[in-house]
Amino acid sequence: MQLDEGKRQFIESWGQLGINWGTNKTMGMVHALLMISPAPVCTDHIMSELEISRGNVNTNIHALMDWGLVHKKFIVGERKDFFIAEKDVVKIFKAVISQRKKKELDPMLKV
Repeated sequence: MQLDEGKRQFIESWGQLGINWGTNKTMGMVHALLMISPAPVCTDHIMSELEISRGNVNTNIHALMDWGLVHKKFIVGERKDFFIAEKDVVKIFKAVISQRKKKELDPMLKV
């Protein structure tokens, strides 16, 4: 298996897993790309790697930031925004559980 093929498979699989978490596939794919990137990534790189629009990237990045799974990274001398993903699997699953509780369990408890 080639590295690019393995990378593509991981991104695709993580995107499918994201659907089970209550997100959309693209949000999972953006998170996967950021997780396997050794350095902070800009919007343009995400657009080209995943072949999605700037608006789609921005929407999903902001959602991932709301979930606490992605953070902005300031790089001296750069004007673009760069992003890094949370890579600690325990923290990722805690964030997912917290968001699912907020979206699903809390509204039901109010009823």
